[in-house]
Amino acid sequence: MSGDIAARCETVEECYEFMLGYAGQGLAGEDSGPIRDCLNRVSDALTGLAESYAAAVKQESLQASSAYSEFGAVLETDARAAHAAVRLVLAQASISSQLVDNLNASIHLRSLLTDMFLIDEVLKSQRARLNSTASS
Repeated sequence: MSGDIAARCETVEECYEFMLGYAGQGLAGEDSGPIRDCLNRVSDALTGLAESYAAAVKQESLQASSAYSEFGAVLETDARAAHAAVRLVLAQASISSQLVDNLNASIHLRSLLTDMFLIDEVLKSQRARLNSTASS
C-alpha cells in the first residue's frame, strides 16, 4: 500500500483501538489529554483520505478499472461521515467514555474501518500479483 494511505489507515486503526480501551474505562469526561490527541490524529488522517487512495491507485497503475474509482467515491462518502462524527466529539468540552463508546459504535466509523481493511487487502493482492508477474 502506498506510504501515505498506509500511514493514514494505521493512524485510524491505532486510535480506534485506543478509543475501545478508553470507552471501557467508564470515565465521566476529559477536557484534554490522550483521547483528544487521538481524535485529532484521526481527524487529520481523514482529511484528504480519498485523495490519498486515488494517488495510491494511480501509483499502483490500477486506474484502468472503474471499480477503483467507484470505490473511491464510497471511501470519500464514508470518510466524510466518519470525520463529521469525530469532529462532533472533538467539539465537546468534555469527552466521556460513553461518548467515545457511542462513536466507536457509529456505523460511519465502522464502515470507514471496513473500507480501510478492504483497501489494504486489495492493494496487497495487486502488488503480489504484479510482483509474481514481474518475476516470471
